[in-house]
Amino acid sequence: MNRFGKVLVLAAAVTALVGESAVAVPASPASAPAAAKCTKQWRVTGKKVAVRKPQNNQPVASPDSPAVRYLHQGDIVTSCVEAIARTQSGPAYRKCGRGGHVWRIVRGGQVPATCLERV
Repeated sequence: MNRFGKVLVLAAAVTALVGESAVAVPASPASAPAAAKCTKQWRVTGKKVAVRKPQNNQPVASPDSPAVRYLHQGDIVTSCVEAIARTQSGPAYRKCGRGGHVWRIVRGGQVPATCLERV
């Protein structure tokens, strides 16, 4: 008998010993913790920065991904999540005068982190 079969036999034995009290009761929605609201704000430092949408179900945008919209210098965006673009040689992009590999996820897509500063 393989390991999976042993687990099934063990689960059946425990259920038989405990009886019907082993039935799992789903947690009520009221007992689930509320998700924290994102409040991290970032100011755009670049003159004109594209918000890019990753292509072909990719998790991270690239410099040639399609631009969804543009942000302008001084705009404030909210982002609590970042995407990391790993490359073998050098930075994944060169935007706003610096190279980098971190993209901030904002409404509509992703923005190079080198073009943002924390407010």
